Amino acid sequence: MAPVTSEGSLHAAIAREGFAFVPGRAMRAELDAVGSLEDWTAFAASWHTLALDPYMADGGRYRRRRHAVYGAAAGQPVARRPHQAHCQSAEYNPLHGGVARWFEPVSPEMGAGASMRTILAYCRALFESLTSAALPWHIEVHQFRIEARPGELGRPTPEGLHRDGVDYVLVLLVDRRNIASGTTRIHGLDGRLLGDFTLTEPFDAALVDDKRVAHGVTPVETLDPAQPAYRDVLVVTFRATADL
Repeated sequence: MAPVTSEGSLHAAIAREGFAFVPGRAMRAELDAVGSLEDWTAFAASWHTLALDPYMADGGRYRRRRHAVYGAAAGQPVARRPHQAHCQSAEYNPLHGGVARWFEPVSPEMGAGASMRTILAYCRALFESLTSAALPWHIEVHQFRIEARPGELGRPTPEGLHRDGVDYVLVLLVDRRNIASGTTRIHGLDGRLLGDFTLTEPFDAALVDDKRVAHGVTPVETLDPAQPAYRDVLVVTFRATADL
């Protein structure tokens, strides 16, 4: 599939295909046009503080994460909400669904910093352009680090091919060190493979219409067993809601 390199083609790709891959340089330009990324270095470094995910049903210890919830009434600013559990139904997440999972919160500094505000503003503007309406949104933010070790794969999506049970999803690569694979695969609801791509550079991004397509990521493996190996991404989900 051809990567998207401009706002107009991005909107068209999501509307037509239900997803888009945006290379890092183009995605950085999109974000720069919306707001500041002045704290990006500290923002990216905050992935080093993530706690182990204690809910891994496969017994794995390869996933670290933090979580935050935001909301926005129609036409009103995005604002952080009190910390709460991350909940998915088993319909969308057969591995971890049906469990109220409490993760460590995104730090106040990063959650209110320039990069986060810009990313959320960008997502909101794009997703509302696709819905052609200003909507009330329930927004969740996840910092993920997937680690690989010699003889142990890291699984970005241990639940396999899935949907998140929301309206739209952004997956933004923050860093990638000493790993192979980690290919994103997009499938139609009929199971057909619609496209695949690998996020390799900072700001490489996948944007997904979660009602129309499913997504999954292949496991990552270490290249140099003597060095740390990990994949850092920010996942942002938007779900239209009447309950704010």
